[in-house]
Amino acid sequence: MNRFNVRVYGILLNDRKQVLISDEWIRGMYISKFCGGGLEYGEGTRDCLIREFMEEMRLRVAVEEHIYTTDYFQPSAFHPEQQIISIYYQVRALEAIQVPLQQVPFTFTPDQLKQYELTGETESFRWIDWEDFSEDSVTLPIDKKVARIIKERY
Repeated sequence: MNRFNVRVYGILLNDRKQVLISDEWIRGMYISKFCGGGLEYGEGTRDCLIREFMEEMRLRVAVEEHIYTTDYFQPSAFHPEQQIISIYYQVRALEAIQVPLQQVPFTFTPDQLKQYELTGETESFRWIDWEDFSEDSVTLPIDKKVARIIKERY
């Protein structure tokens, strides 16, 4: 088993000063996080992020400024024997978002609920207003640190 799990996430802010969040139901756990996912073998981090946005949202993005890379030990929430290394970039949407966006956390369409039944995971997306966004908006420890960073920086 691989001892390291490299994750790449994008921070997408729109022109209305909102932050895009992914609400995931995975293995019976509810997690709010930044959009992105796992780095595949042979893939660069920016290419990973472009692929993840296309797979999850059918959205083309430009990967811009590097924001943060994990600089401390963080075990995986799902596989405690693995160390998580997360890399965060600011991203810019190159087109309008076409997937449904929700207003309420963990609101899933019938198709998304069917996906959960088949795979044990599903996700929906929503904007959080800048004034309401904080480290409490996300679930995972590294995301919380990044939320603090972007609130200070932007």
